[in-house]
Amino acid sequence: MKKVFLSLFVLMTMLFLAACNSDNASETKETSTEPAKEDSATTEPSGDGEPIKIVGIFSSSGGAAALGEPELETIKMLVEEKNAAGGINGQQIELITYDDKSDQNQAILAMKKALTQDEATVVIGGTISGNALAMLPLAEQYETPYISLAASKQVYVDESGNARKWVFKMPQDDQLAVERILQYLKDKNLTKVAWLNVANSYGTGGHDEFKKYAPEYGIEAVIEDEFEATVNDAKPLLTRVKKENPDAIIVWGTVQESAVVIKNIRELALEAPILASHGIATEQFIEVAGDAANDVILPTGKLLVANSLEDSNPQKDVLVSYSKQYTDKYNKPASTFGTYAADGFNIAVKAIESKGTDRAAIRDFIENELGEYIGVTGIFNITPDNHMGLAPDSFEMVRIQNGEWVLEK
Repeated sequence: MKKVFLSLFVLMTMLFLAACNSDNASETKETSTEPAKEDSATTEPSGDGEPIKIVGIFSSSGGAAALGEPELETIKMLVEEKNAAGGINGQQIELITYDDKSDQNQAILAMKKALTQDEATVVIGGTISGNALAMLPLAEQYETPYISLAASKQVYVDESGNARKWVFKMPQDDQLAVERILQYLKDKNLTKVAWLNVANSYGTGGHDEFKKYAPEYGIEAVIEDEFEATVNDAKPLLTRVKKENPDAIIVWGTVQESAVVIKNIRELALEAPILASHGIATEQFIEVAGDAANDVILPTGKLLVANSLEDSNPQKDVLVSYSKQYTDKYNKPASTFGTYAADGFNIAVKAIESKGTDRAAIRDFIENELGEYIGVTGIFNITPDNHMGLAPDSFEMVRIQNGEWVLEK
């Protein structure tokens, strides 16, 4: 009998250890696919009442880090300020943020966790268009207001041209940026252009708008081509551009890839003016591109030239205040991309102050009751038909001169 009991004991111990090992393996596997939670960015709630959960999902590392980092920093700064002032209607904000590492799959995982585990009242983020487009079906499925920080028009407009019910967007879209560039080209009589875009959803979205609106402005593309987001040598492409001798070259991409292409343009001594998208409107572009950045012209929000605006400009005080607050806290210049997070957060706060944490009521407030909102990005007039609400005058044409942003005349 003793042998039987001993054998049973050994068998049960082995089964228990095997089960533990299996559990540990499952935990390890699950952790490796989790989006990176920014623990340092989580503001712990305090005070009475349930915290209001706002989730931010940003590309604070990876290829789009130059865009996502100031978004993350901005929302942390504003939540800290709001909580110190008593929160929203006496309730503290619990900010939960994720780094999607500039990867669509990580963005989807983070969005799913935000909606199913964190039970977010509002989600703010989606730094780049591909990630935002991947995230938005979940916002629609779980009927949660999603305030996107990505530029593509497709983010807030569906295939039929209607506003997506649960999605709002803070940056100027690619249509506004393209039309601002086309107007500039027309005014300068630069009618024969080379169009070059990054080969992703941001690039193709801009290209679609260019093809749609260029004829209205009398602009003709003598060459249209694309480059990869990971490009490290665009000279073969630019050799083809040089043969076409365009009046101007449009480079439509974000910081890293645009810097490579523009450096190569300078190296090949192409003399045509270079225009770029608003996707490079950050100090990091100047740092990466170096001297090649000089004389690049682009449409951008007013933050970069805030001090050059007339005092009568209704945005000037908002712009100067945000810039000072960000610079004082982080000891570096404020970024246009941070303004998107600032406006997204402030609009969400207005909605929650008015309607509480009911998601449908928040959505309805932003769509129908927000009214004219003077933001850092621009003056918003969101309506049921337009979930962005910005006009072309939210852009200024800017030239980079000696590493500085200067209003283009």
